[in-house]
Amino acid sequence: MACDPETLRQVPLFALLDDDEIAVLASQVKLQTFAPRQRIYRAGEAGGRGYIVVSGGVRVTTVDEDQQEVEVDRPAVGEFFGFASMLDQTPHQTSAVAAGEAVCIEVDRRDIMVLLERKPHAGMDMLAVLGKQYHGSQRLVRVRSTRNPNEVIEELTTLGNRIADEVARFGGSWTFIIAFFFVLATYTSINVWLGRQAWDPYPFILLNLFLSMLAAVQAPVIMMSQNRQDVKDRLRGELDYAINRRAELEIQGLARKLNLLGEKLEDVAELVRDLQAPR
Repeated sequence: MACDPETLRQVPLFALLDDDEIAVLASQVKLQTFAPRQRIYRAGEAGGRGYIVVSGGVRVTTVDEDQQEVEVDRPAVGEFFGFASMLDQTPHQTSAVAAGEAVCIEVDRRDIMVLLERKPHAGMDMLAVLGKQYHGSQRLVRVRSTRNPNEVIEELTTLGNRIADEVARFGGSWTFIIAFFFVLATYTSINVWLGRQAWDPYPFILLNLFLSMLAAVQAPVIMMSQNRQDVKDRLRGELDYAINRRAELEIQGLARKLNLLGEKLEDVAELVRDLQAPR
């Protein structure tokens, strides 16, 4: 199915293309409709085509070392998937399945070549868009990697949360225990000393009422503070996981580079042995 130029104008990747460039590209690409759970491509298949989501949803998955399917991306409308394999002419490293009924623009490597042959400046326009997205991703990574959990928590703290934290902090301190004991001792001593003229004689019913009211108010406030502490712990855990995940990816990248370097050294050593071998 042919693609409407207006549809291409809604794609961020082609946002800088002019009308002629859009027309050339529209004459090349196709509009494909996928049924729910229909497989768009499978890992290991030839990566001759890339796709851009026009409507619906797509799940991009891979299989980890434990042979478990892991979702790595869910491209939104206007976002693309499968382009890396299409441009590199390598097999797909992931699988893509329509999450629901999905409409996608199918782009072939030859379609891009035709566009660049007829409109060379279109390549610079698309590279400019990709450059902006790349820099935006870098800024996002820098912001997320340098986030201080305490600063994030402070930004999300409301006045009620601050009051709950202060109440819980004071209620769990020796200052509160000593002050509370002193108030109880003074209250009971005065009422015992006044005897029949006391406003709250033994067994101090009014005092028990005050204590019950205090406990009824203090308990939910402390629970609010505990819930906030759970949120803090969860946020710190998420940030720690993100940092550990990035460290793991960097270590894996270093391991791949070391393996590649080792292979290159073996090739060099083999070449040296061949050159030194007697003829």
